[in-house]
Amino acid sequence: MKVKEIREKTDNELKNLVRENKEKLKKLRFSLANRQLKNTEEISEAKVTIARAETVLREKIAQK
Repeated sequence: MKVKEIREKTDNELKNLVRENKEKLKKLRFSLANRQLKNTEEISEAKVTIARAETVLREKIAQK
């Protein structure tokens, strides 16, 4: 997900995005441990999305 798309979301949407991606990351890690994960790039993508969303959320809170 691009930063521009993330910046357009509300605070609640950002919190949901972070929560959903953390759950996705947990499932991906279990799949990797069980040798069921085919595309390991998904782990990196989930981490980046979490970091971007948390950064934008922090910026929005600091502006208030």
